[in-house]
Amino acid sequence: NYSIGEYTTKYMVDIDGTICITENRDYPNSKPISDRIAKMNWLYDQGHEVHYWTARGTTSGKDWLELTKQQLKDWGVKHHSINTGKPDYDVWVDDKARHAEVFFKAYVMYKGK
Repeated sequence: NYSIGEYTTKYMVDIDGTICITENRDYPNSKPISDRIAKMNWLYDQGHEVHYWTARGTTSGKDWLELTKQQLKDWGVKHHSINTGKPDYDVWVDDKARHAEVFFKAYVMYKGK
């Protein structure tokens, strides 16, 4: 459930394709999606838990954690944790999963922005 109410919600958020645009796993040149970052920061400011989990390096074995931490800092991303090691997959089936486009569209409808 990702509705905003009188309780704290834990958000597990992907990075690439969700809060930034990354082409061909070119992580050093990822471009932030500012409005999405602002929306997640708003949730953080409302007292919700925001955790970022990325598959960066899962396939290659390269450690992208320090670059990722620096990027999120540079982009002003508020968070409770940043984690690597998310599995590499093509389709994630989960009863609580939300596609980024659907989630952010619903957020705009809720906030009116």
